[in-house]
Amino acid sequence: MARKFFVGGNWKCNGTSDDVKKIVSMLNEAEVPPEDVVEVVVSPPYVFLPLVKSLLRSDFGVAAQNCWVRKGGAFTGEISAGMLVNLNIPWVILGHSERRLLLNESNEFVGDKVAYALSQGLKVIACVGETLEQRESGSTMAVVAAQTKSIAERVSNWDDIVLAYEPVWAIGTGKVATPAQAQEVHTELRKWLHDNTGPEVAASVRIIYGGSVNGNNCKELAAQPDVDGFLVGGASLKPEFIDIIEASTVKNNY
Repeated sequence: MARKFFVGGNWKCNGTSDDVKKIVSMLNEAEVPPEDVVEVVVSPPYVFLPLVKSLLRSDFGVAAQNCWVRKGGAFTGEISAGMLVNLNIPWVILGHSERRLLLNESNEFVGDKVAYALSQGLKVIACVGETLEQRESGSTMAVVAAQTKSIAERVSNWDDIVLAYEPVWAIGTGKVATPAQAQEVHTELRKWLHDNTGPEVAASVRIIYGGSVNGNNCKELAAQPDVDGFLVGGASLKPEFIDIIEASTVKNNY
């Protein structure tokens, strides 16, 4: 079963309303492969979600960068899954390493978030990945498997989940996993899914790569058989994001 290439743009905590309008304008004018070749989703900060949703081309989706673990209520500063659904925001990023590390979100908490978001009708980009220390100690797969397990224990249907492998040591550092390193972890992740969720899930779930993806390295990464797309940080704010989307055509050449 062919997995449709997926490119997510995580704008993180960046931008003003003027910046956002310029980025959206750039995206709207871009010539990119059609929807049956690549699925594109951009993730602006919460405050710009309605603006981006109203201006962005209809063939691109919009994602929030986080949401609360359960129904809304007395949770100051949080945004509930129900609010995102109410705004017709179809996607949410959960478990990003910046939240795991800076805000101490545990595997279990992320797993609960993913399960709740799915139950409310959102689609989820679920992030996993190891730190440099964990990679150097040889525990990459143990870490990534534990993070994935916390999701698998709480979720039975993976149709609306995209799994993003983001080695923490490569995020925003300029360092990037080599295509071989990315493929190795993606292969192991797919094997883990095969053994723990079943062959159908393993064959159909898109596993995307994130970590200093740019216009120069995207094609070589996209050529790896188990790399089904990208979650792009800094480069998603620049024109090279279009080059990264176009890397999806590499898959059609195989």
